[in-house]
Amino acid sequence: MTDVMSMASLESLLMSRSLSDAELGQASGMAPDYAILPDVSVIKVGGQSLIDRGRSAVYPVVEELVSVKRNHQILIGTGAGTRARHVYALAAELGLPTGVLTDVGAAVADQNAEMLGYLMARHGVPVVGGSAFGAIPLYLAECGAAIFSGMPPYDMWQHVPHEGVIPPYRTDAGCYLVAEVYGCAQMIFVKDEDGLYTANPKTDSNAKLIPQITVEELIAADLPDLIIERPVLELMRRARHVKSVQVINGLRPGLIRRALAGEHVGTIISAA
Repeated sequence: MTDVMSMASLESLLMSRSLSDAELGQASGMAPDYAILPDVSVIKVGGQSLIDRGRSAVYPVVEELVSVKRNHQILIGTGAGTRARHVYALAAELGLPTGVLTDVGAAVADQNAEMLGYLMARHGVPVVGGSAFGAIPLYLAECGAAIFSGMPPYDMWQHVPHEGVIPPYRTDAGCYLVAEVYGCAQMIFVKDEDGLYTANPKTDSNAKLIPQITVEELIAADLPDLIIERPVLELMRRARHVKSVQVINGLRPGLIRRALAGEHVGTIISAA
């Protein structure tokens, strides 16, 4: 009865208040959450960390993804990587705005999704674009997996960063948003490091692995280098479904399978 009354109150507020009204915002936030794909896991395959390494890194990941989709429903998002950095550098030097950089960066993530899709095509795994997301449940039911480009489709409407022109919401944020909006079971970032470190382990030999940390602790630490995009932390602060993510090393065989099974095999970042 309480839920019915609160929904009636929400309807009344929607009909009589501005959409920016504070009371309306609070009432809409109390509406019950519905998980659309609660049994699905989102796996983000890094562009620079894995796809850019070529066959030696990508083929084992493809084999593992093909294997795990027999027992798990997975959505596979792709990063953009080094080629996106090159095009960002060129576009920024030309004086182009953030929205344009978003478009050109998205093109690279799209290319990586297509390449991964061709490698997994013989196993029936499709690549889906924004307009095809409505068919994802069918793809998952038929073959257990689908591939998408990780770049969120903000295009010219990309959030303008506080500094510089590089799009703040890139492929890590895009993959997380898919997991959160669809109410998925978990979000796994597949990188080329064992997890989050106190510094960049590629350039700092004193960097130490952080097995587990909360979003608030990580924001407070203000580390100079993060293995995932900083806006993901802000998104997690307001999460309704995916309140923790795990970062694992895709160069270590078997970790994707173990992470999907719920094992702690990298760094777990959680929203307290």
